[in-house]
Amino acid sequence: MKKIAVATLYRNSGEFYYQQIKDLFGDYVDVNRYCFEDRTIEEDIVADLLLVPSFDTYDAIKRYLKGNPEIVVAKRTISKKALQKIMSLPKGTKAILVNVSVEMAIDTIATIYQLGGKHIELTPFYPGTENIPDIDIAITPGEAKYVPDKITTIIDIGDRVLDVSTIIDIGVKLKLEHILNNENTNKYFKEVISESTGLNRIMGKTNRLQSQFDILLKMLDEGIIAVDSDGIIHSCNESASKMFGVNKESIIGKRCEEIFSTIPFRDVLKTSNPIKERLIKIRDIDVVATVVPICDSNTLCNSNTLYGGIATIRKFSDLEKKQYKLRAQLIGKGHKAKYTFKDILGDSVEINKTKDIAKRMAKSDSSILILGESGTGKELFAQAIHNASLRKDYQFVAINCAALPESLLESELFGYEEGAFTGARKGGKPGLFELAHMGTLFLDEIGEMPISLQGRLLRVLQEKEVMRIGGDSIINVDTRIITATNRDLDKLVEKGNFRQDLYYRLNVLTLRIPSLNQRKEDLDILINEFMTEFGSSFELSVPTNKLFFEHDWKGNVRELRNYIEYISNLGEKIIEPMHLPFNFFNTREELQKIPEEEIIIINRFINSMNRDVKIYRFILEKLEKSYISKENVGRRSLEAKATEVGLFLTEQEIRRILHTLNGYSMVEVIKGRGGTKITEFGRKTLKVLKQMG
Repeated sequence: MKKIAVATLYRNSGEFYYQQIKDLFGDYVDVNRYCFEDRTIEEDIVADLLLVPSFDTYDAIKRYLKGNPEIVVAKRTISKKALQKIMSLPKGTKAILVNVSVEMAIDTIATIYQLGGKHIELTPFYPGTENIPDIDIAITPGEAKYVPDKITTIIDIGDRVLDVSTIIDIGVKLKLEHILNNENTNKYFKEVISESTGLNRIMGKTNRLQSQFDILLKMLDEGIIAVDSDGIIHSCNESASKMFGVNKESIIGKRCEEIFSTIPFRDVLKTSNPIKERLIKIRDIDVVATVVPICDSNTLCNSNTLYGGIATIRKFSDLEKKQYKLRAQLIGKGHKAKYTFKDILGDSVEINKTKDIAKRMAKSDSSILILGESGTGKELFAQAIHNASLRKDYQFVAINCAALPESLLESELFGYEEGAFTGARKGGKPGLFELAHMGTLFLDEIGEMPISLQGRLLRVLQEKEVMRIGGDSIINVDTRIITATNRDLDKLVEKGNFRQDLYYRLNVLTLRIPSLNQRKEDLDILINEFMTEFGSSFELSVPTNKLFFEHDWKGNVRELRNYIEYISNLGEKIIEPMHLPFNFFNTREELQKIPEEEIIIINRFINSMNRDVKIYRFILEKLEKSYISKENVGRRSLEAKATEVGLFLTEQEIRRILHTLNGYSMVEVIKGRGGTKITEFGRKTLKVLKQMG
């Protein structure tokens, strides 16, 4: 029995691969799962074959491998039925593609586009996406549970399946080719659509038209080397000769092992079996080699019909680069402003005035500086301005200047050439200024940009040209700049932490976003919107509503959204002050003095008491009053006082309440006739309960 190790980022992906392999290969294989999510990836991995979703995953786990297993990079595709559903959609249809993570959503979109579904526009959506696009159709590969409630049409295309080429790779590398001819496998091959079409088909026909094969060699970026049945080299393209550092004319007619000793041509010529995705070394560089036999297309491949072999050579990351080109197209669409001025909610004078100013600014091409407290929606306004401008059909690219270290921020903004620094991506990388060409670049938290980068940013703004790190050529860019900050840039300029010339260049048009405290009349609109977002329905009681309007919204709309999300998970129809989280009240100055460890206990007490918290507050109030007057109070006295205010508590119930308070160290029950006394911690708790109303 062959051992297969499946290594993935997420547990669900591993389960999916496991099930498909077991369904097709049955008892011929023993499959074990490893993933980063539950840290099982850190165990020793012993297997004949390792299946990974990408070479990045392989690179991350290769130190855990024992032995030298075959490597297969999983390719996933969709069924023919699924593609038919997608192809039946009208041209121009907009839909969200729902999957469990942003990576899987983008991969699924790439697969659909590669298989011909370019007539529809897909937007990735995954759990945790804060803003739901205004789209009525959702397409999902078996993840309907993550589709937002507001979507009216759900097209479930079923789980993505392993591509035919991946199944064949597994069978060949484990010498289980006979399994590939069974009924289940043949049925599977008929039901799915393979992404890996074209190249293998053309190579299988090379014995017919050599001229067509020569044209193909020139078109391909991969290194291609062909040998005859005796191992004599008869074809080599430019990519291969550069990779090996040889002159392709001088090696024609020589034996393959003399020139390309690491390529497993002899194994293929001896067995007539292909070797897929083998990692080899060429001039101390890791590359991936695939060698396939050239046979008569009308017969089974054996020693009598073998014409030779063809090797395709790619640098270690080339497989990922193929996906990267597709993702680059998706990233181009992903760098898109989703929001318009209609998405900015509120009907207050302040917000309407701000929107009117922003709409006028959108018609200009000048730089805009957006000022406002954290959580007011500065990027929301930036996107709305872009969508109302003449640049709306081009990219909207956003970056948070405070989120990245200086070196990484520089490379992200300006890009870099291959070899510019240790770890630089092969082939280099375009910067965000290049990606935003003809569009808008939004620099959030511009006040946090290191002073050393500000000079370079200023030059790009003045000259409208950029030079990549490690580069020597000028790239012209036409980009509108919108910046945002919650800091006082004037003071930063005075202190020498922000360049004055850059400040004037950015602060051509100034837009101030009002805080939530300045537009509290919008609270009801915003609360209703967030209730809809979280699929909840509740009402705020009069005291709770009053607390919301009196609250100091330091976190602005973001803080309000967090509280509505918290309340939505309580399942209460009427929200009373006691249902609000403790930190809602802890913004009051006098409560901030309570130590954090006591805050945790008080919060636990409030949550455990639930609706009885009013009774506990009454008992604590009477105990505090007796404490101040230095009078003893017992259970019978508390029973009488409760009856006076319409709380009918038995002496036994009061005993239970006092026992609970004593357990929280809020009261001290004195033996004999000493009664019960409130503690200092009990008085702090009472202060919190009074603040809650």
